[in-house]
Amino acid sequence: VNVHYTEKDGKEKTEAEHLDLPPDLANGLVTTLLKNIRPNAGTTVVSFVAATPKPRLVKLSITTAGTDSFTAAGEPRKATHFVVKVDVGGLTGVFASLLGKQPPDSHVWIFQGDAPAFVKSEAPMFLGGPPWRIELTSPVWGRSR
Repeated sequence: VNVHYTEKDGKEKTEAEHLDLPPDLANGLVTTLLKNIRPNAGTTVVSFVAATPKPRLVKLSITTAGTDSFTAAGEPRKATHFVVKVDVGGLTGVFASLLGKQPPDSHVWIFQGDAPAFVKSEAPMFLGGPPWRIELTSPVWGRSR
């Protein structure tokens, strides 16, 4: 796994690390995976390569947090609210929690229908970054989240 990043001083760096990738690797597939998880499925755990300056294999624990209402084209709809937690694992995970470096939970809303669809996401887009809200422009939400 190769990770390219820019240091604080503007210098570009590359880290290369050999990782044995498991068959449940979800990189690039998280939204597709969420569209295929039943709302009552319980907890789903998948592997993910976190592109921190040093590539790291982590686990994503996916659970549902109920449903939220929105409207699309004037019609009331419901979206399943998924919570995605990053489990760093091992001593690194313990220290991350103690030092306040544990990645925040990500929240994703998926419309459950004949063709499940992404509706909204609130998640950090880079290491240490704030959560960004990405949502479709047409849904109107009942309450602020």
